[in-house]
Amino acid sequence: MKYAEFLQRTAFSKAEVLGLAHGTLVEDPPADGLASLPAPPMLMVDRIVEIAHRGPQGRIVAEFDVLIDAWFFQCHFRADPVQPGCLGVDAIWQLIGFYAAMRGARGAGRALGAKEIEFSGQIRPYNKLVRYEIDIRRYAELADTGAAIAIGTGRVLVDGEAIYLVKDAKVGIFRGIRYADYPAPSANSVGGLMTR
Repeated sequence: MKYAEFLQRTAFSKAEVLGLAHGTLVEDPPADGLASLPAPPMLMVDRIVEIAHRGPQGRIVAEFDVLIDAWFFQCHFRADPVQPGCLGVDAIWQLIGFYAAMRGARGAGRALGAKEIEFSGQIRPYNKLVRYEIDIRRYAELADTGAAIAIGTGRVLVDGEAIYLVKDAKVGIFRGIRYADYPAPSANSVGGLMTR
């Protein structure tokens, strides 16, 4: 699909989400990069079912199918399989970064933190569906740097029950930090502070 069509979408199928993760869905991405989703196995989203904008605010809702043989159940923990809570938090960051891309942010997304994280349940191998509901309270583009920021509060539900709350999760989209020539050593091949 064309970038202009991408910006107008309000939902994405599983195949389209995978195309986004692999960088093949948008035929004409912006020259300075389209913030993307991670590829499997770190991709924690199967479908994006709602994207809405209201000025600097909005909403994004997505789903993830629980598979009995998911990679994390094999190692976390032996004889006590449970999806790591950090993967649900990462899914919230993934989706907030994707929301920013849908608003026109260009560059590479990075999680910047969250004010508060609460866990009140767990995801086990015989659960069926994880749902992420994120209300974006602020999206802003920073004209002087070309960066963008999105802040939202996300709920993680499993089979209809709310089990995680991630308050004021923040994601920044930054230009010039992408490490596209991995594994070759280059200007962005070493981490640390993003601005020096």
